Amino acid sequence: MSETSFDTVILGAGAAGMMCAAHAAAQGGRVLVVDHAKAAGEKIRISGGGRCNFTNMHCGPHAFLSQNPHFAKSALKRYTQWDFIDLVARHGIAYHEKTLGQLFCDDSAKQIIAMLLDEMAKAGASLALQTSAKAITKIESGFRLELEGARAGHVTARNLVIATGGKSIPKMGATGFGYRVAEQFGLPLTETRAGLVPLTFAEDLKAGFAEIAGVACEAEVASGGTAFREALLFTHRGLSGPSILQVSSYWQEGEEIEVNLLPGRDAFAELRAKRQENGRRDAAGVLADLLPKRLAAQQALTLQVSGNIADQSDKSLRVIADHLHHWRLKPIGTEGYRTAEVTLGGVDTDALSAKTMEARHVPGLFFIGEMVDVTGWLGGYNFQWAWSSGWAAGTEIASRA
Repeated sequence: MSETSFDTVILGAGAAGMMCAAHAAAQGGRVLVVDHAKAAGEKIRISGGGRCNFTNMHCGPHAFLSQNPHFAKSALKRYTQWDFIDLVARHGIAYHEKTLGQLFCDDSAKQIIAMLLDEMAKAGASLALQTSAKAITKIESGFRLELEGARAGHVTARNLVIATGGKSIPKMGATGFGYRVAEQFGLPLTETRAGLVPLTFAEDLKAGFAEIAGVACEAEVASGGTAFREALLFTHRGLSGPSILQVSSYWQEGEEIEVNLLPGRDAFAELRAKRQENGRRDAAGVLADLLPKRLAAQQALTLQVSGNIADQSDKSLRVIADHLHHWRLKPIGTEGYRTAEVTLGGVDTDALSAKTMEARHVPGLFFIGEMVDVTGWLGGYNFQWAWSSGWAAGTEIASRA
């Protein structure tokens, strides 16, 4: 087996790893990126329905969860969404805003991967695919890695960057490898769990949701003191859609969520107006003026609404309106890492430098991207954290070349 020396080895050819490599090699440092997959950037490729929601125009520290809410500020401020947008524009990639500041490629997510690979190639970084780190050892000059797979052998490096991501989407090859490396070198981990994930419910609620699977509506969903107003989707397994995915990161087991099916509207006033217009109309049918038809029928059953709208007193209408604005539901869990877009938690930020992403007590060891206890909202925020944290580690490494 051969042994090769590098200035930096980066484990993980995802968004953060490739971004880091392009900057770490910029001053002539020898950089090797290692990934077990057949192609780089596989999660980028499938993201955003194949068009990659690569950042968000409204990105800022407010949109990230962490035990230390201040940790992400430095990297996000020093490499912003506008910096990445400028990079995309320089590569001639057409993009558009979809909603709420979310930016997508007009054509394909593969353009973002090609851009990152091009930036790596221009800087002189090397890529070893279908290769994994079997063992990592700390040595006087840095780190020694035993690689297996297509590029089997031993490599040494002054710097080691862990960019292997979290546990979400295991079918893409996601594992807890990076967490084991953190533990090997004595870095504490915060509790990890699935984030940006559909919620599941007990059989009685699940059966009701399954009957209207496919129905979507705008809703404001709240949990843990945070609310999101976006689309809600009923499924055979429970609730999904952007509002649910967002709130799942704040929901804790045993807690309820509150769903407002008519955000920004006054259900009581609208129902009273309907009663005034045509009191002979079926009360359940009137609900279909406010909600999608199948959802309205289900809500009418839940509320045991019967008779004409004229038969409903103000008190009855108030009960219906309060339910539509404050529908309280208790999930029993989530769909887990299988469908989660991100992993909440990770390497404890207290163990890392916010400026460089380097381990405070292990010089030359860096953790970036989803490995770190920094998790963004749905809508391009987690990609921006990958770009910003990768840039922070990469530029620090380049400055030492």
